[in-house]
Amino acid sequence: MPRYLLCSTPIQGHVAPMLAIGRRLVERGHVVTMITGTRFRGAVEGIGAEHRPLKGAADYDDQTLQEDDEEGQKLSLRLIREGMETIFVLPIPEQADAISRAMDDLAPDAILVDSAFMGVIPFLLDAPATRPPVLAAGVVPLSQSSADVGPIGLGLPPATSMAGRLRNRALNALLANVVFRPVQQLADRILEDLGRPPLDIFVFDFSRLFDRFLQLSPPEFEYPRRDLSANVRFVGTVLPAALIEAPLPGWWSELDDERPVVHVSQGTIDNHDFGLLVGPTLEALARTDVLVVAATGGRPIEELGSLPTNARAAEFLPYDLLFPKTDVFVTNAGFGGVQYALSHGVPVVAAGAGADKPDVAMRVQWSGVGLNLKTGRPTPDAIRSAVDRLLGEPGFRLRARELAAHIAELRTLDVIEEELATAVSARRSS
Repeated sequence: MPRYLLCSTPIQGHVAPMLAIGRRLVERGHVVTMITGTRFRGAVEGIGAEHRPLKGAADYDDQTLQEDDEEGQKLSLRLIREGMETIFVLPIPEQADAISRAMDDLAPDAILVDSAFMGVIPFLLDAPATRPPVLAAGVVPLSQSSADVGPIGLGLPPATSMAGRLRNRALNALLANVVFRPVQQLADRILEDLGRPPLDIFVFDFSRLFDRFLQLSPPEFEYPRRDLSANVRFVGTVLPAALIEAPLPGWWSELDDERPVVHVSQGTIDNHDFGLLVGPTLEALARTDVLVVAATGGRPIEELGSLPTNARAAEFLPYDLLFPKTDVFVTNAGFGGVQYALSHGVPVVAAGAGADKPDVAMRVQWSGVGLNLKTGRPTPDAIRSAVDRLLGEPGFRLRARELAAHIAELRTLDVIEEELATAVSARRSS
């Protein structure tokens, strides 16, 4: 059986889908090794794969990261740029070293990385005949530049007019040549140190370089691009199991009551201030006839304060069991959580700020599966109004269920395994 090397940045929302892919490959008899942060060793070994830890700047703890500013609005482009440098670009040398060592020791038949694992770029610049096939799983919104789509981080809808496309061209050029030029220069210096040439494309467009880029979303959730690179395939959604197993809370049976269930979460990174979204949601729905279920993403439940009588909370909840019982998902627009909701036909209230969250929130609005509050700190009135609309207007749920049906048809894990096998077979026959 083929031997596969999986690589993931040590961020839970990136690691979880890669683990789900790895689990399937192990179950099918493949030999799997996974490179990621040291804190995920137990999770990797738990799926039957070998764990290889990242080192140095690449082995950061995602639990200490925080994405939003004090106001919960969109971060400045400067702060987004600095975050890109620290979280994704500076770790390239250690990530590349980990891949190189694994290639020498294991001779993998193919490599699959999460789409933010930039340490693979040096190998993508090598001649294909000198390395295994390299594929990517798109665990965040597709960031590939296009005249049809605005730059990442701005939360813009796709262009439908000539004026909009001209705007996008100007904004993309501004970000590539001015705002994110330091990121490009840093990446090129690192590549030079690693004996590679500078990139001849914008650094955020390195998705074009993979032998195959498997975007983890249905095509209906992604903006159309007339200039999309030919290596991209939309393969649907991976539904990872919880990384931390916990017993079901004592109130779990209440989810089967007649009241609509509204789930609210700020994820596992941007959960240091529950005043951004969870708190306002609890306040907004406190006197409504719904059951509000909050997940703190590992933070102590006590940080939520006194809960309204119609609210329940837990640090972690099993999404595979929760979402079939959920009527509305209120989220800070993490990509993985939104994909999980769509896979179960659950409409979404998105309140995203920072990194790619405005882009995820706009995709929620554009695809018709929910509402975009266009802020990371919405008011209780805005949340209540949005939840009322999603519960009262069936079109949102119908659209979410359409996407759920399309996702089920895509057979995501089967397709990923097939793509890996095809890449290996093509290389062996070349």
